[in-house]
Amino acid sequence: MAAFELAGTRIEPGSHQHILIPAVRLYNDAPLDLRVDVFHGTKPGPVMLLCAAIHGDELNGIEVCRQIISQTDALRLHGTLIVVPIVNLFGFVQQSRYLPDRRDLNRCFPGSERGALGSRMAFLFSEELVKKSTHVVDLHTGAIHRSNLPQIRVDVENNAALDMAKAFGSPVILHSKERDGSLRALANELGIPLILYEAGEALRFDDASINAGVQGVQNVMKHLKMLKGRRRGKRISPVIARRSTWVRAEKDGLVLRKVELGQTIQKNQVLAHTVNPHADEADIISSPVAGVVIGCSNIPVANEGEALFNVAQFEKETISEATEVVGSFTETYDNRTL
Repeated sequence: MAAFELAGTRIEPGSHQHILIPAVRLYNDAPLDLRVDVFHGTKPGPVMLLCAAIHGDELNGIEVCRQIISQTDALRLHGTLIVVPIVNLFGFVQQSRYLPDRRDLNRCFPGSERGALGSRMAFLFSEELVKKSTHVVDLHTGAIHRSNLPQIRVDVENNAALDMAKAFGSPVILHSKERDGSLRALANELGIPLILYEAGEALRFDDASINAGVQGVQNVMKHLKMLKGRRRGKRISPVIARRSTWVRAEKDGLVLRKVELGQTIQKNQVLAHTVNPHADEADIISSPVAGVVIGCSNIPVANEGEALFNVAQFEKETISEATEVVGSFTETYDNRTL
């Protein structure tokens, strides 16, 4: 088994190295280094990149990475695990989704060595880390004031990535084509299977989402034969949604929500009422489709056109299956019976 090299550092088989990759500098010339943990196993295997906080305010994935680092033993590993808990250094420091110039780092890939800040950071990450990997798990949360039911987003036509998604064990797999400039688009161009885990809300820790994330990452590593042993905990067989729909507010006002995250809903079911703060009259917000609520706004006020509920749509014969799977998942992780 040969040593593994990353950013000029040699990692011997059966060892764990903490590497600092010079990335950017603050206005006062203080450096911000990309901090990377590398576990190089004793036997050949895949090179899996686990990363979080491409959007700097998405914190659940950072804690997932921290726990994976503390629980991984290079001596028992086949292949190599690369962990980057914080990709967007500026965003994390500022508790912001974006870079200082308001660019989204996840729209800057593959980047350029001579481009804007986001482009340079994306280029560094692409060259030093992504191109050294054979598989990628990218950890995300919902945006600020929006919660996501734990879900995997993947192009279901990519068989290798779909197999990883199924192994992860999140209740819902949402078919999703990559967006231009995203890490997923880069991975697809390079032929690297990537899955994106979405769970919880920005700037908040959610224990169930974190626990599910840690177990899911380990499940993928077992699927790839990087770790020995069976999947831990209650086995979840995910259901696949081919599409999802955002239900929006039709009127300005207060939002009185009638459904919860993870709830199965029927077509034309009432999701919420919008009311004028000075009157009793209520306007109904109903769902145009049947499905499962996989995302929702947590702010009880809305302007006309604002997205309030994200509903995953399933074939008729899988609606009851989706209800059962989501219910089983919620019971398992909300009670932390790992």
